[in-house]
Amino acid sequence: MLPGAFNALSARMIEREGFEAFYVSGAVLANSVGGVPDVGLMTLTESRDHIAHIAGVTSIPILADADTGYGGPENAARTVRVLEAAGVSGIHLEDQEFPKRCGHLEGKRLVPTDEFCEKIAAAVAAKASADFLLIARTDARGVEGYDAAVRRAHAYLKAGADGVFPEALESREEFQRYAEDVDTLLLANMTEFGKTPYLTADEFAEMGYDVVIFPVTLQRCAMKATQEALRTLKAEHSQRSILDQMQTRHELYELLGYEASMSAPPSAS
Repeated sequence: MLPGAFNALSARMIEREGFEAFYVSGAVLANSVGGVPDVGLMTLTESRDHIAHIAGVTSIPILADADTGYGGPENAARTVRVLEAAGVSGIHLEDQEFPKRCGHLEGKRLVPTDEFCEKIAAAVAAKASADFLLIARTDARGVEGYDAAVRRAHAYLKAGADGVFPEALESREEFQRYAEDVDTLLLANMTEFGKTPYLTADEFAEMGYDVVIFPVTLQRCAMKATQEALRTLKAEHSQRSILDQMQTRHELYELLGYEASMSAPPSAS
């Protein structure tokens, strides 16, 4: 289970709560960092900077959304080098045309299979560590159909991908069938309000999925709480009635390790 961190503070919380790894979503990068829709507006530099802040305060593995690799095969290779150096343990690349769209929306277009295979091969060759995970995401289910999503997956694995992320499968039966048709490391996207049925991580595991991401769950919860707090402030001209819904100063400092740093002796200068 990989919850999606929307900033470095939320990443600290994910690690403290005992998760073994976490996810950094391209949609969340666009929404929370850029304040824009997930339509390919963010750059590799912005992704690297966002991830570097997160990696700098955590110690568990990070799987990052690298969108389309920010260009062609050479761009995908550079994306691997840059994000691996920033501290991620793996990425996924998707087979949409640029500019891309959210995987659960209509109107997506895919690059030819051979073209994406070239991108995967270049990305694989750029890895500094053999342990760096490169997952191929295919959006073919919503564009070319289920069978194409299977054919593309096999081609991507042959090109060197370590696993496959079939985006926007539409039923439990499809997820089960896909795990039988594509025998490899599989990632399931348990996003909200999309095409994926609400399945537990245990249910995905029973079908043969290895990784389940919850990319926007924390951002959605945080933004809903923010909206309610703003409405309370506007209506009541005070925050007193929602103090019990807040992280306390002590809890924040504890998460940050602030008291420990304050008590440490000053360094010599």
